[in-house]
Amino acid sequence: MTSQTLLAKTGGAAAEAAFDGPLGPDAPELEPLLAEIARDAEERRKPGQEGHPWRALALIRRARLGALRLPRESGGGGASLRELFGVVIRLAEADPDVAHILRAHYLLTDEFLRAPAGAVRDERLRRVAAGEIFGNAYTELSSKPVGNYAFETRLSPDGDGFRLNGTKYFSTGTLYADWVYVTASLEDGSPAGAIVPTGRAGLRIVDDWDGIGQKYTGSGTTHFDDVRVEADEVVRRDTANQFNALAQLYLHGVIAGILRNVVSDAAALLHGRARTFSHAAAARPAEDPQLLQVVGELSSTAFAAEAIVLAAADALDRAFASGVGGEVDPQLGHESSLRAAQAKVSVDALALRAASLLFEVGGSSAARQSAQLDRHWRNVRTLASHNPTLYKARAIGDYEVNGRELPRNAYF
Repeated sequence: MTSQTLLAKTGGAAAEAAFDGPLGPDAPELEPLLAEIARDAEERRKPGQEGHPWRALALIRRARLGALRLPRESGGGGASLRELFGVVIRLAEADPDVAHILRAHYLLTDEFLRAPAGAVRDERLRRVAAGEIFGNAYTELSSKPVGNYAFETRLSPDGDGFRLNGTKYFSTGTLYADWVYVTASLEDGSPAGAIVPTGRAGLRIVDDWDGIGQKYTGSGTTHFDDVRVEADEVVRRDTANQFNALAQLYLHGVIAGILRNVVSDAAALLHGRARTFSHAAAARPAEDPQLLQVVGELSSTAFAAEAIVLAAADALDRAFASGVGGEVDPQLGHESSLRAAQAKVSVDALALRAASLLFEVGGSSAARQSAQLDRHWRNVRTLASHNPTLYKARAIGDYEVNGRELPRNAYF
């Protein structure tokens, strides 16, 4: 999806906003940008106006928020991973769909930054600096176990390049992207990847995501029918030996942002209620100590989730700093995956409870469909379901008791 197409879909409205990037994590323009994205999300939640966040993505391109991690001298925002997560949390507070859409983009940006120097790396970083967005096409529906790297999608030799054939599911963000990273198997069965433009002939993106939450992330199906892939678009690396902590922790950065919104919705509920029960502890809901206690618990939960995510992001920063030639120090890589896994186990439980506890401050009126407060639970539940908590907890326990290292795959 090009910037021109996005602007056409928004009626050119993004061109009126003064969000020229690149924005850094402390840029003064960041606050009005997030406020505009939040306003857009609120408008799109209105009955009859539900739809995709085209305007928000146009603004993000204009602000070049996707270049947040690039060094300033390379045209980026110069953010550390901790600072990136700080922005992601606030972006998710504004619109969790939009924050989730950028997950693969930020993951790939870090892979580009870690890659050996060269013309291909420089070109990819140049596109990130220009505001272009990268999506993903990783997941397949098959009988093979999740985390197995024998992909049914194939890269077959074709002259001096390749042909790509296969179908991918849960392609979050690719509907909005300029480029897509595709995992596939070579002729010998070894894993590889390819980065191709989303407008290339034979590539078809279907907006068929029907999840209970994160409804407009574009997490649908992507088809590759004899797609031409140039030799320099192929990425050859041993994915089976790579930890993937950034991708996993990112989901919980989004959840932490949702919890911020849960707190603000709880406060708004109390201020918006004119009556209470005859047996309540106060005449006004906003003065009811029991309801205030609930909001205090929600606020504390949001703080805890954010603190956990940022602490795990510090471990990611240490691992990233150790990278040489695309590889990170194994011990630091394992530590970052352990912290991301621990964050998941704790934040999932906190967030799901908080999204339900929100209804305690609203009475039966909070359950009205028009209030849309159920979106928080649905969004958290959808994000938490990406990687079952029980398997993470079991792997952590096995490490603590038996010293057995976490699995080296995309889910850790």
